[in-house]
Amino acid sequence: MKRLSHWSVLAAAVCSIPWWAMGAQAKKQDSDEHLRFVLILTRHGVRSPTWANARLNEYSSQPWPEWPVGPGLLTPHGKQLMTLFGGYYRADFARRGLLSDSGCADAQDVYIRADTDERTVETARGLADGMLPGCKAEVHSVGAGADDELFHRLPTSRQLDSQVAYSALSGRIGMNPQALLTAYKMPLDAMQKVLLSCAQASCPAAAKTLAGVQASLTPATGEHLAELKGPLSTAATFAENLQLEYLEGMPDAQLGWGSVNRQSMISLMALHAFSSDIVQRTPAIARAQAGNLLSVIGSTLDQAEEQKPIPRAIGTVKDKVVFLVGHDTNISNIAALLDAHWLVDGYQRDDAALGGALVFELWQRPGRPDALRVYYTVQTLEQMRDTSPLSLQAPPAKAVVFLPGCSKAEDGAPCDWSDFQKLAGAENR
Repeated sequence: MKRLSHWSVLAAAVCSIPWWAMGAQAKKQDSDEHLRFVLILTRHGVRSPTWANARLNEYSSQPWPEWPVGPGLLTPHGKQLMTLFGGYYRADFARRGLLSDSGCADAQDVYIRADTDERTVETARGLADGMLPGCKAEVHSVGAGADDELFHRLPTSRQLDSQVAYSALSGRIGMNPQALLTAYKMPLDAMQKVLLSCAQASCPAAAKTLAGVQASLTPATGEHLAELKGPLSTAATFAENLQLEYLEGMPDAQLGWGSVNRQSMISLMALHAFSSDIVQRTPAIARAQAGNLLSVIGSTLDQAEEQKPIPRAIGTVKDKVVFLVGHDTNISNIAALLDAHWLVDGYQRDDAALGGALVFELWQRPGRPDALRVYYTVQTLEQMRDTSPLSLQAPPAKAVVFLPGCSKAEDGAPCDWSDFQKLAGAENR
């Protein structure tokens, strides 16, 4: 009887509130939400191609352009872009009350962890320079020459067997990788014409052509658990190199030897998108490569939510922002494990682009469970090519990410905190 009496009083109280007052209360409750913590998993900025020119030139009739830095290194332009991005992050978080809009008081509340590669460490420094100018913010890294298990797969004894990875890839593309050449014939032909700088009618012979690269799928023991080689994966590398030229701001006459424009570059990136999807988003492989990273991300969010030290969490309880600066592999792997997808104008679907980031925001909601909102953000092609300043009035692109395992049909696709914990495998931490 007491329980009935309690709910009867509550129902009467609700029914006595006019509908317009209920709407006002809901808006007030929404406005009382506040951002508590942000974790940003970002890719490094614009770099040079990872292949040396001597190797690239074997596949083209004209030499590839020279870069201001060695293979695979962050360019000065790329670092400048990340500094601009860092400044935008600061302005955006200040607007939403997480950080102050200037000064160094927040430096102690921002934790930056980078992989050991030069391009990731310099990206982290660029972000720090933009976000906390003059504050001497520390960039944490395990040190050059060492493998950071946060960004790379764990030792073999704790990994998926390479044969299982091979089977998982075979299940997606079949046992005959040569079939990929038929499925992607048109973009492969388009890439071949770019490489040989030839007209639509015919192409002259070259030292090497894409058609001369044998397609194969094999188990592997190196950085990758399985190796997909052939015309498509090789062309994917060239497509990203053309995107790098565009983002670096190379003159139109130099972009693809004058035969590639913005739209054709975007179209050719379909080759890279497919290759990345197969190699990085196959769930069994993603779990082996990034199960540890997802666990650390979850623990770091747990620490911010619980406000107490959590084993394996990055940073400290007092941190308000944590950056993890890694690679497209890391973002694609984590996205695969969460079934996360996005599309930004100018990029292919699920492109983990240069400088782009998966952002995890923890929100406190009075009267409701705390929530996690996830989005993907990246500078537009034009912002990068033109080195455009970023601001609240001219922000980078942003795509809200809906997580099928927990997101609700509300603004920002929030997950109740406990639902996200289940999705991210809290029971395994």
